[in-house]
Amino acid sequence: MVVGIWYLVYGIWHMPKLSVIIPTHQRADILDHCIHHLEKQTIADDIEVIVIHDGQDDKTDALFDNTAFHITVRYGSIPKSQQGVARNVAVQKAQASTCLFIGDDIFLESHACEHHLAAHAKIAEQEKGPAAVLGFTTWDPAVGTNDVMHWLETSGWQFGYPKIQKYKHRFLPKKIAHKFTYTSHVSVSTEIARAHPFDKDVKMYGWEDVHWGAELRDANVHLYYEPDARALHHHFISMEDSLKRMETLGKSIAAFPSLDRRPTGWKLWAYRLSALLPTMVGRHRKAFLRGLRS
Repeated sequence: MVVGIWYLVYGIWHMPKLSVIIPTHQRADILDHCIHHLEKQTIADDIEVIVIHDGQDDKTDALFDNTAFHITVRYGSIPKSQQGVARNVAVQKAQASTCLFIGDDIFLESHACEHHLAAHAKIAEQEKGPAAVLGFTTWDPAVGTNDVMHWLETSGWQFGYPKIQKYKHRFLPKKIAHKFTYTSHVSVSTEIARAHPFDKDVKMYGWEDVHWGAELRDANVHLYYEPDARALHHHFISMEDSLKRMETLGKSIAAFPSLDRRPTGWKLWAYRLSALLPTMVGRHRKAFLRGLRS
């Protein structure tokens, strides 16, 4: 009886400080590596990991049936929908006061979670109001890199960190913050995450992050850039992959008429002219316009 009460009290006292939210879909091997990086966090004892599989997958199920992780990991699955719905389900299960959204191919460096919590504590101490904290992500050299991956990173079409370097350890201007609310590596209070769930009606990949970021912006949730919370993106993208992705972005922008990312007027004409050129920019804009027309 005494032992039972002790465990109950310990469980209440030792609530996690950070809930790491990971949506996944049929990538058990990469997900396994992702979680092992979380096991190496400096505050591993203070985090919980919530993985929601979007759909059904025997291999992912087996990973959690057969693997004993050294941190608290909770796993569930939902009928095939999309990753935003998976995140919403996970947030409802979160026990910590802060949620960190990452992708299943995002490998956090050992101090990343600690830096996220420290940034939130600093913001709260300075009474800066509600905020999301963006961590830094770059390509994992283990998968190799190429010219198109470098372009995606510097252009902002995948990650645009060079564009916000001057805002490190600061808040991004409100007018641009929504463009950088990358759900592959961003944290926010669980209260805010529950108040602003991801759009369950989104069916196509492409603009979900920007749409969610715009909703946070309109709710006066500011975006703070913490470059010391570092991560590697374990994903290789070929030119063919990148052009297919860009075409999808062109198709899916129609689902978000309120966003400011669809080219119109002179900008649309600039896209059309540059699409005639056999350059990195030209080829990608050509693919984007092809998706836009369809």
